[in-house]
Amino acid sequence: MAYLHLPLNIGQLRVRLSPPPPSIRRRSERLLCSSSSKLSEMTSSANEGLYPLHRSKTIHLVRHAQGVHNVAGEKDHSAYMSEELFDAHLTPLGWKQVDNLRKHVHASGLSKNIELVVVSPLLRTMQTAVGAFGGEASANGIDVPLLMAENTGSSNRPAISSLSCPPFIAMELCREHLGVHPCDRRRSISEYKPMFPAIDFSLIENEDDVLWTKDVREKDEDLAARGVKFMQWLLTREEKEIAVVTHSGFLYHMLGAYGDDCHPTLKKEMSKHFSNCELRSMVIVDRSMIGSDTSKTNFPGKIPSGADVPSDAV
Repeated sequence: MAYLHLPLNIGQLRVRLSPPPPSIRRRSERLLCSSSSKLSEMTSSANEGLYPLHRSKTIHLVRHAQGVHNVAGEKDHSAYMSEELFDAHLTPLGWKQVDNLRKHVHASGLSKNIELVVVSPLLRTMQTAVGAFGGEASANGIDVPLLMAENTGSSNRPAISSLSCPPFIAMELCREHLGVHPCDRRRSISEYKPMFPAIDFSLIENEDDVLWTKDVREKDEDLAARGVKFMQWLLTREEKEIAVVTHSGFLYHMLGAYGDDCHPTLKKEMSKHFSNCELRSMVIVDRSMIGSDTSKTNFPGKIPSGADVPSDAV
């Protein structure tokens, strides 16, 4: 797993965010790959980072499965401008990719460990999220909310139950590049709720998509800054293991903000584009006390109390 650390406190969350100067980003938003410079001057040549476990979280990053826009765009890039691709849904091949990711999630044991699924509020990401991390297609008569209604997004798929799966929450901060491409424009929240009844949309402030603009595409550096802000938000969550289902551009530019102090091979590994339905696991480390987690595994010792002066005490 790769290790990320995040700087400073976040204040109030806003989607519109001006990025810090590049020099500041290079200094404070890095994937942690090496020991301190002071330590490197000592006899040890280790390149490890050592941090308290409760100051870290495991994040499973997933790009959505193949959407109709991916197929059209590969044939002709100008197709991304088509209104016919508005809020693109998954292809039949994309659903097969979801089914295979689901098998991996269960075979690897991830399904037992993930405590929260955070998803971009677009059709293709929510379809991918509920298909990979949701309950079974049938709850066998048990009355639980549906994660996805039958045939949502012309999927020809049965309903998906929320039984025995983690909570799902939609978050605007992890959306794809905003603007210009209709495939990246979302529907109203009122339209999504009947499609995905058990997804929590409460963190989305606006009913309609006020972030997407027809004539202006979000700058790469603004997307990267939004990605860093999203990672900071994750550190405020109490869950320790979180799945995030999002988009290629978001992942590429967000991860590109980290790892400048790593070995070039590791930087290249984490900065490459995600394939459709690819999952990569990362660890983020809270070095700036953004979160307030306390350890669930540390033990204070000295129970019962007694003399314990260390032998090397002066």
